[in-house]
Amino acid sequence: MEAFLVSTAVVAVAEIGDKSQLLVLALAVQFRKPVPIILGMLVATLLNHALAVALGTWLAVTISPSVLRWILLLSFTGIAIWVLIPDESAPQVHATSKIGVFGTTLWTFFLMEMADKTQVATLALAARYGSLLPVLAGSTLGIMLIDVPVVILSATAARWLPRKPLRILALAMFLGLGVAGLLEAVR
Repeated sequence: MEAFLVSTAVVAVAEIGDKSQLLVLALAVQFRKPVPIILGMLVATLLNHALAVALGTWLAVTISPSVLRWILLLSFTGIAIWVLIPDESAPQVHATSKIGVFGTTLWTFFLMEMADKTQVATLALAARYGSLLPVLAGSTLGIMLIDVPVVILSATAARWLPRKPLRILALAMFLGLGVAGLLEAVR
């Protein structure tokens, strides 16, 4: 249970203001179809984090505990610093008629998560706990807890507002998150 709860919390915090969160914001504003975006995120996260968990659990049994402890210490310290660096851009994406909104979300979100701080955190958590399913479930839940509200709110707001005010709102929201994170880090 600890692996699940810690994974949920760590990944959720790491996802705040992340470039993949900016991606789903852009997808929701552009396509205004939250259900296929959310399902695409879910499948992409499961696939991406399954790779991270598999590698992390393999490391847990392959590397000696003392070496692994130092690797994890350095990894968590690196992730902590990485969280302070804001992701400032989300790519412009366009759904193709062949793969639609779900496929576009699945593909772009999966690629955006590759070597991302949440994937690295998932790998480190799997190595730390040596447990596949609790870390995978927790890290996936952490992503969904943070990104699903962004998708729903953005898609809903996009129906009422033109794109330019939405981009300004997104800028203000992420700037506020960045300032709050910076103030918290300074304290």
